[in-house]
Amino acid sequence: MRSGSGGSRTDGHGPGRVARARTRGPVAAALAAAALVASLAGCASHGAYPAAPTSVDVPSLRYKIGPLDALGVVVWRNPELSTSVTVRPDGMISTPLVDDLQAAGRTPNELAREIEKTLGKYIRDPQVSVVVSGFQGVYSDQIRIVGEAAKTQAVPYRQNMTVLDVMIQVGGITDFADGNGAVLVRGTEGGKQYSLRLKDLLKRGDISANAAMMPGDIIIVPQSWF
Repeated sequence: MRSGSGGSRTDGHGPGRVARARTRGPVAAALAAAALVASLAGCASHGAYPAAPTSVDVPSLRYKIGPLDALGVVVWRNPELSTSVTVRPDGMISTPLVDDLQAAGRTPNELAREIEKTLGKYIRDPQVSVVVSGFQGVYSDQIRIVGEAAKTQAVPYRQNMTVLDVMIQVGGITDFADGNGAVLVRGTEGGKQYSLRLKDLLKRGDISANAAMMPGDIIIVPQSWF
């Protein structure tokens, strides 16, 4: 009903309700956006997984030759049979008198003995040494860094390697990285995931954030939402 010519409606359809209806949409959208951002931030939080261990029990590893490794093959007292060679992508090498020999996956000593066996058909008591001068390693042992690293790449694993060693090799992280939301995926433990605090380690010098690496590890550096 109306209460005079200047009265307001009292049936629930007056200007007050219209104003509330006009503001409800933007407010609801803002609240939804805030909830989404909070949810995403929570997913990227370094607390989502246990902290990566600072030390691991890795047995002494004997280096295995990988594709694209550079090798020096020295045959004692036979300089014409000595050579430098790069392991082909298929893992094979060819040297004088030795065709298509499997090199990838073998240690330098194992490869030297195999070359000696083949050369023994042509010369008496060959003595061979294999020296690795350019290291790539077998693919399964390489450490891979993806996401917001300065250079996403795979690097050869080295004995007693740490996260800091890896990050120095790839040039650190970008300005857009969520360093403390980084994740370490450990293949030797069935893909178990650990949290990494790369920002604390690289930007704040917190050495307690340094973690030990293992062959086949993967480091994922997400993008920051802020």
